[in-house]
Parts: sequence; C-alpha cells; structure tokens
Amino acid sequence: MQKTNVNGIELAYERRGRGTSLVLLHGYPLDHHTWDFVAPQLEGTFDLIMPDLRGFGDSSTVESQYTLDDFASDIAGLLEHLGIQKAAIAGHSMGGYLALAFTKLYPERVSGLGLVSTQTLVDPPDRKEGRYRSAAEVAEKGIGGVVETMKPKFSPSEEYQNAVTAIMQRQQPVAFIGALKAMAERMDTSSMLANLNIPVVVIHGDADSLVAVDRAREMKSALPSAHFVELKGVGHLPMMEAVKETAEALKRLA
Repeated sequence: MQKTNVNGIELAYERRGRGTSLVLLHGYPLDHHTWDFVAPQLEGTFDLIMPDLRGFGDSSTVESQYTLDDFASDIAGLLEHLGIQKAAIAGHSMGGYLALAFTKLYPERVSGLGLVSTQTLVDPPDRKEGRYRSAAEVAEKGIGGVVETMKPKFSPSEEYQNAVTAIMQRQQPVAFIGALKAMAERMDTSSMLANLNIPVVVIHGDADSLVAVDRAREMKSALPSAHFVELKGVGHLPMMEAVKETAEALKRLA
C-alpha cells in the first residue's frame, strides 16, 4: 500500500495495471480488498487506483463528523497527488454514493461512471434513523453486532459472506460511525443522471438484499444510454460473485 496526506488524513491506496485510469471505491464497512477478486481481470485494461476510504483499511480519519463531499474531496486530492486530471470512477454500494457525489462536485474530472449495487436515492426516514442507531451501537459495544447483522445480507453464498466478514472485522469502529452518519445525510443524486454525457455502467444482482435491484432499474430508466447488467442470483457483491460479468461491464469505461 502507498499513502499520501490529503485533507488532514493519511489516505492509503493500491495502484496496479496500465491503461485508462479507473478509481475503484469500496463500500461500507469494507476496504479496497473488496476489489481483489475482479482486479486481475481489469489491470490489463486500466490503471487501477483502489483507495481505502477515510477511516477504513490503512487510511486514517478525523474525529469530527464528515460527509460524502469530504470523502469526494479526499479522492480529488489523491488524483492531484497522482497527477491524474481525469479518470473513470466506479463505486460499490457506499462507494457508489461517493462516485455520484464526486461526479456532481468534479464533473470535469470524470471520464466514465460505474455504479455497482448502489442507488441515487436518499434513505427513507426509518433507514436514516437505523444508521444512527447502528452508529450508537458501535460506539457503545464495538463492531461485532453490526458485522453479524450484515454478514448474511451481503450474499446468498456462505463463501462470499465469509470473505466479506474477514474484511469487515479488520475495520475500526470510528470508520463505521463516520461512514454511517455520512450515508445518513447524503443528498439525492437522481436528477443528475439525465444530464450525464459520459459512459455509465450500472451493475446489480437481482438477489441483492441491501439495495433492491429496482433501484438499478430506475437508474437505467433515468439514463437510457447507460449499460445495465442485471445478474441473476447474485447478491450485493457482484465483484466477488460474478467476476467475469462485472469485469466485462466495467471495461466499457476504458
């Protein structure tokens, strides 16, 4: 892992491959290792940049509350550090929220957008409240309860549940808390889709129990030019559960 200082934090990232720059943004509560299954299929086409978002993996964070815009600013700082003016941005789940926020803030820096198991909508009130309850639980009791609750929701497959649990268990409580609050306060980005004139790829499993596949279908309806891949029997982890199909779809961003 390499590291750089941005916005008062130490941001860790892995870089591999050659070609069009593609930033892969992981979901909650994970780190860049989420992409390990699919990265070998992409590094022949892309200059892959896989950061650990603030607080996760080997990246540090701050004590004060932050937003998805702050996450986006971190990624802009990383691209500045690497001397990359424009890149394709692909995000999984929370990483998709971040990819959308980044595209809204820095449209001139985005050559293509990949949305994996994510959505443009904000949380309904009960979901937003649930995120704050989860943050309070982590602050009081640690990450164990949240990890056990989330584990079966990621995938129908025990193999991938175990893989993602190993990643979750490596994370610090402060990362869970900061990300939960940032997601709870995120903005709706639905109206932005229709105005995009860059390649957009939407990838979603029809067995996703965390973000319903209907959200992906709605994004495709809002942006008919988007390339939409709906994966039968796949849960919330297409980059693990459907490596070949996910890789081929993301290659459209090259």
